[in-house]
Amino acid sequence: MANITAADVNKLRQTTGAGMMDCKKALVEAEGDFDKAIEILRKKGQKVAANRADRESSEGAVIAVVNDAQTEGAVISLNCETDFVAKNESFVKLANDFAALALESATLEELLAKPYSGITVGEKLTEQTGVIGEKIEIGAFEKLEGPFVGSYIHAGNRIATLVSLSANVDGAEEAARNVAMQAAAMAPIALNEDGVDAETVEKEIEIAKDQLRQEGKPEAMLENIAKGKLGRFFKDNTLVNQDYIKDSKLSVSAYVKSIDASLTVTGFKRVALA
Repeated sequence: MANITAADVNKLRQTTGAGMMDCKKALVEAEGDFDKAIEILRKKGQKVAANRADRESSEGAVIAVVNDAQTEGAVISLNCETDFVAKNESFVKLANDFAALALESATLEELLAKPYSGITVGEKLTEQTGVIGEKIEIGAFEKLEGPFVGSYIHAGNRIATLVSLSANVDGAEEAARNVAMQAAAMAPIALNEDGVDAETVEKEIEIAKDQLRQEGKPEAMLENIAKGKLGRFFKDNTLVNQDYIKDSKLSVSAYVKSIDASLTVTGFKRVALA
């Protein structure tokens, strides 16, 4: 039987993140072979992942990052099953590491194939499922590009947003952060009217018609009045038309133009845990 020292166990623990007892058992089973012990722990992770595949992973950490040039951003959610795990420092660090790799990835599939600590991101997720004992997965992956991109992460890492502006002007960084904070707080469904899908518009028109009928309005007038009510819907639910949360006298669009007359919001991404 191989002589398993505390230093060996600690080294394996630092490499894999697994618990001390799991590391010791893996080293004993591997007869002291470090690489084999890692493989044993990974296989354990695969078994746990298979057993927990149908579990709901609605907790986690949502992280947004922007490149050094502030022209591209990524936002991901690293999901788990419990709030206890989501708040763990190591889990949040893992989410930040994956978000940084997301900046270099065009798709979620590409991110999962990225190398991380000697294995792929996808394999790391499986490994951590075994280590933590909960389903761990990347639940959302979004990218955004523009002349200037800013980000915001809400306290507790439950919501994160990206916002792109039309130009990198003086004050762009503060403006992008403020609009990203707006998107986090007010959950717009689209950037502007053009971004609202036809099905949603039709649904809102029908809701307005039903309300008008209950008010006794003539059927012949319903269509035009209902379409008029869409203006309020767009104001409440599209980012650039919403009242700016720091000054309700301004719309978000007007706020951005107060920074620079030619500045506009060109896009946003919002990811939130359920």
